[in-house]
Amino acid sequence: MSIVCATNFSDSARRASTLAAELARKAGTSLWLVHVLNSDSVRAFGKALLGSAEAVLSDETKRLEKLGAKVQPVLLQGEPAVMVDQFCREQGASLVVASRGGDESPFGGEGGTVDRMAQSLTVPLLALRDPAPLEAWARGEQPLKVLLGVDRSLPFEAARDWVLTLSKGGRVEVVGGRVYWPEEEARRLGMRQALAYGEAPPELQQALERESAELLAPLAQGGTPVRSRVEAGVGRIADHLVELADQERVDLLVVGTHHRRALGRLWSVSRHALRLARMSVVCVPVQAMAVGAETPLPEYREVMVATDFSETGNRAVAHAFALAAPGGTVHLVHATESKPSLEEEARMREQLSTLVPKGAKDRHARLEVIPGGKDVVATLAQTAERLGVSAIVMGTHGRSGLKRAVLGSVTQSLLLRTDRPVLVVRPPAD
Repeated sequence: MSIVCATNFSDSARRASTLAAELARKAGTSLWLVHVLNSDSVRAFGKALLGSAEAVLSDETKRLEKLGAKVQPVLLQGEPAVMVDQFCREQGASLVVASRGGDESPFGGEGGTVDRMAQSLTVPLLALRDPAPLEAWARGEQPLKVLLGVDRSLPFEAARDWVLTLSKGGRVEVVGGRVYWPEEEARRLGMRQALAYGEAPPELQQALERESAELLAPLAQGGTPVRSRVEAGVGRIADHLVELADQERVDLLVVGTHHRRALGRLWSVSRHALRLARMSVVCVPVQAMAVGAETPLPEYREVMVATDFSETGNRAVAHAFALAAPGGTVHLVHATESKPSLEEEARMREQLSTLVPKGAKDRHARLEVIPGGKDVVATLAQTAERLGVSAIVMGTHGRSGLKRAVLGSVTQSLLLRTDRPVLVVRPPAD
């Protein structure tokens, strides 16, 4: 893997290439120093422009090699963002570094090359504002303070993995910043909403703080100091996230990116964070997630299993305890269509307790009877979100054809309502 530095030879670009060289030297990898010429300019000025660009690129390469980095100069022609993206794919690059000078063209400014690269690159992009903190970190002189944008998405997981990799190269302190819309999260978790618009009930805030801590846990397990800030917001998430980064005085803001197009870009957190942030920003696309041999094994610490007390539903319970990691918790739940009396609830809890396998002593069991109303599927989906489980286990009667159309399937409907892994336990074939 290698690092690519896109340069236009400006003063800020020179500082970016200096940092890129330090990072490449520290990682023991090569640095590709890339400059892209406009095709129309090449046609107009021909060999004179090519010769001039090659000479400046050669001088910059020699300067960076004196820093101890292995540098390979590359001169390309075309649209800069497109050519850099294509070059990264061909070389299997692991990081692109570019300066983020707001008044410079073509690598700065709203809609400039850096903005376009952030929306197209399949590798992380480091848009550099102030290189000093990163340079000091690369030399081992001080820790790097990072604000990581937190949500429940694949781009966040890619960004978290990137920060975890970064922490292996030096001391990193992480603040997980999560900004949420209270009304949306209350609906997701099946909780009451606040009376005032934009305010969050205490129980909603606490639930999201627990969920955020779980999302950040892989960083803490790696020994990185981690804390989180979870705050309700109104309007664009990026504005609040950048404000958090300013308040925390971080050196680097790291966000995942969906590569949104058209109108979706109006709400793109990465796009607006890149434009508004006064510190350096790293945009990590979902394609940068570790795959294959590098993929970390998931650990199911919290598992939910729902049973309707049928034979099929009860069979799923043992599978849930087998799936949960030792020391983990299995939430054994039963949803009712109406609110049970205290005596009925006590009886149901006792019935749930009899389903806990004797061989599951190293797993914790939590029993819950949930008044679900007529929409049991929505209740189960919201309960899984509220509990923040890693996986859901459900039994299915294995109906097909007309029976399934007439009777419906809670398990099948739940699969459509949740993005969490679901283990479906089918009955043995007759």
